[in-house]
Amino acid sequence: MTGNDAMAEGAIRAGCRFYYGYPITPQNEVPEYMARRMPEVGGTFIQSESELAAVNMVLGSSAAGARAMTSSSSPGISLKQEGISYMAGCELPAVIANVQRGGPGLGDIGASQADYFQAVKGGGHGDYRLIVLAPYSVQEMADLTTLAFDLADRYRSPVMILSDAQIGQMMEPLVWHDYAPPADLPPKDWALTGAAGRPKRIVRSFFLYPGQLEEHNIRLQRKFARMREAEVRFEEINVEKAEVVIVAYGSAARVAKGLVLRRAKSGAVGLLRPVTLWPFPEKRIRELAGEGKDFLVAEMSAGQMLEDVKLAVEGRSKVGFYGRIGGAVVTIEEMTLKAQEMLASRGVRA
Repeated sequence: MTGNDAMAEGAIRAGCRFYYGYPITPQNEVPEYMARRMPEVGGTFIQSESELAAVNMVLGSSAAGARAMTSSSSPGISLKQEGISYMAGCELPAVIANVQRGGPGLGDIGASQADYFQAVKGGGHGDYRLIVLAPYSVQEMADLTTLAFDLADRYRSPVMILSDAQIGQMMEPLVWHDYAPPADLPPKDWALTGAAGRPKRIVRSFFLYPGQLEEHNIRLQRKFARMREAEVRFEEINVEKAEVVIVAYGSAARVAKGLVLRRAKSGAVGLLRPVTLWPFPEKRIRELAGEGKDFLVAEMSAGQMLEDVKLAVEGRSKVGFYGRIGGAVVTIEEMTLKAQEMLASRGVRA
């Protein structure tokens, strides 16, 4: 399957029965797939009149207790930010997928990773966080989408899948696993399902009286702290022996993995691939910096994840950067040259 189709099918298998979207390349296959499959599983597909309408339809379905999803690409995600902030403030679970394209502005339709800041720093207004999952294969487009719905329900929070044009459009084999929701997911006893015979429920993000909003935000921050403690995910390849550790996610991580496997005999270069961009694997990076390793951040941006790696390193190690921008894809040859430069500065030939 293609990555976009795998993500859509993964959502359906996770119990998503409401999808609202608006066309934009390079994620158009997602609403196309959902338009075909949702009627087959008794779900609802609506091509909304705008991105703003789509995200607020997700808000409504989520408030009623349903699993709901929307997807778009970079400019469209910008338009959805108000609704995402509202859902975070209302503590409503939902899944939002961004199949990134080049920017800023309309940019182009090439693969990019320039929406990292928007995703992990809270792209809308207010003090909120999203769990951000970064698939790097078609298999993970399926698996992490399923996981996203579980995490959204566990924490009553929107979860973002941050993909890109290359992963969305590529075709690879994948294996479908039987899905069952975790037994320990909390009940949706907050959902607006009609108040006949029970006390009314209120879902809101507006707190008018003095102190109410601060109290609400303090509670949200405690939830975000639990996410930071429990939900960090990453993959490591050849990190223990490495002199230089490449930090990369998504499409850039595929290239970095090729480099590391090519140079496996020397063992001088390793890979740390964040699967969650937030919460970020800062603790593990800090540990590796304490062991004297240097880092090469590779991403398809002007250097966004680079800032989080530098913060985690706390000045203990060198942090190099290799990036491509405007829809250009990193190459194994250029990444290898940069890694060799960093190794040479340590007196290592590899």
